[in-house]
Amino acid sequence: MDTVECMRTFAAVAACSSFTGGAKQLGISTKLASKYVRQLEERLGAQLFNRTTRSVTLTDIGRAYCERCMPLLDQFDELEGLVQERQGELAGSIRLTAPTGLGSRELVEAIRPFQCAHPNVHIKMHLSDQHVSVIEEGFDLAIRFGGLKDSTLIARKLTTMPLVVIASPQYLAEHGNPSHPSALATHNCLIQTSSSDPHTWTFLIDGQPRSFSVDGSFHANSPRAVTHMAVGGLGIALCPSYVARPFIDNGALEVLFSSYCASQLGLYAVYPPGRHLTARVRALIDHLSDQFK
Repeated sequence: MDTVECMRTFAAVAACSSFTGGAKQLGISTKLASKYVRQLEERLGAQLFNRTTRSVTLTDIGRAYCERCMPLLDQFDELEGLVQERQGELAGSIRLTAPTGLGSRELVEAIRPFQCAHPNVHIKMHLSDQHVSVIEEGFDLAIRFGGLKDSTLIARKLTTMPLVVIASPQYLAEHGNPSHPSALATHNCLIQTSSSDPHTWTFLIDGQPRSFSVDGSFHANSPRAVTHMAVGGLGIALCPSYVARPFIDNGALEVLFSSYCASQLGLYAVYPPGRHLTARVRALIDHLSDQFK
């Protein structure tokens, strides 16, 4: 029996309060996760979980074991990272989550050189426009826009991405070109629902931030979906410049209110605290910081 592997499985099940969730976090079957925990309990001669058909909870002994188990696993990871650093070769897996829009193109392009340089690092990327719990889902790293809302995590800023207000020449010809952000109230604005305050757009006017309420007939949780709808002439959108840039360059979209400098969006690497980052995760964060700069 690999005791460390059993301990990792136990810790994952404890974090998720579920054998299914813990197994998913580790990329193994629920049956195997149950086997590993059972072997650990047999080795210790103690029951670590109370199991019912509806829930999995730690026993008092399980809770005490978990408190001492987690630091040991962190030390194993740190030791593994130290050896890798000394050998000059990174290896192992990194579970990473990111927004669909950024992750499907820009993040992949940024990670590709890292993968080429470190072929023994296996990156498991999960793309979602829904908020994903880094700790409960067992991710090593999350790439996120906006400020850190979860105080139990640590965030490192990778870059600042400008936001642009865009519309197609077709839409502007039919509905007029607004000369000031206050005119947005009379236009069909395309709403990106994954932003922190989707119905409020903020601009710098006379050096001071001013917010304007917006609404429209199309809502989506993806900046690419909103941008493509703007290309189709449906309305005015606020989106990250990296998404709109190809359409701006080919004339399919025009930038509005450039003199008022729309908001900027921070891009962050987010990871759990209270543990030493493995060498491979730390190297990936450093790499992404260099790439996005």
